[in-house]
Amino acid sequence: MIFKSFEFKKIEVKKYNFYLFYGENEGLKKEIINNNFKKIFKNNTYNYEESLILQNQKNFFDEILTKSFFETEKLIIISETSNKIINLMEELIEKKLQDIYIILLANKLDKKSKLRSLFEKDKKLICVPFYSDNYQSLYYIAENFFKKKSIPVSQEILNILINRANGDRQNLQNEIIKIESFLINKKKITLDDVMKLTNMSENNSFSELVDYCLAKNEKKVLSIINENHFSSEDTILIIRTFLSKAKRLSKINNEMKSIKNIDQVITHLKPPIFWKDKDMVKLQIKNYSTQKNRIIN
Repeated sequence: MIFKSFEFKKIEVKKYNFYLFYGENEGLKKEIINNNFKKIFKNNTYNYEESLILQNQKNFFDEILTKSFFETEKLIIISETSNKIINLMEELIEKKLQDIYIILLANKLDKKSKLRSLFEKDKKLICVPFYSDNYQSLYYIAENFFKKKSIPVSQEILNILINRANGDRQNLQNEIIKIESFLINKKKITLDDVMKLTNMSENNSFSELVDYCLAKNEKKVLSIINENHFSSEDTILIIRTFLSKAKRLSKINNEMKSIKNIDQVITHLKPPIFWKDKDMVKLQIKNYSTQKNRIIN
């Protein structure tokens, strides 16, 4: 059964045992989980990754189905989920779980996704898509923050913060935390202050600059460079980041000589690639081949 993210407050969370949260808005997912689940389940929340569960399904079943004297309810959060987990979910659904609540976290799922289809069609399951925040929702968060602080700000300052958010309220919250610390014992903030505080923010970090460079996204690279003032020390860090990511691409290319499935290579790569970065890495691999580019080993 499909619910919009803004409709979630209508849901009685303990009425349903299975939830699928998919989409790119990580900040809104986190907000809903914190406000609607973690306050209820408190210390009885357990986090897993799909890949580790699939490696040892028996152990996973034993862990979640075993109840202790001190536990009456459990919240299970499984990240990086995909269609690979659908058989396991179907098995759990058939068990008609009591006092066990499972949230699956996934990135983008297309309409052909079997996992998405399962949750959308079954009225006992909750499916919530999380799309990027729009300008209005981010504007409300930023404006509301300054109103509560009784700090006057210009439209230009609000626009800078919203642009930094890149469609995700978590990025905006990260910038607000910086500003909140800056405003201790202060009653005003200037545009120059905001530019300095949010310079090289999470979405415009050294790492992202290198990522877009390796992905050949010239427009984004130029945007990041124009928005930031890099020192000599910064350029050294950028070069080191570039070398590190280039070596990782080389390693993936080498692995793909024997394993042709890029998803399988990325899943088992050490150190692991965070699921949010996987699409970017795939794009980089597509643009950079071992034959055409001598990536440093």
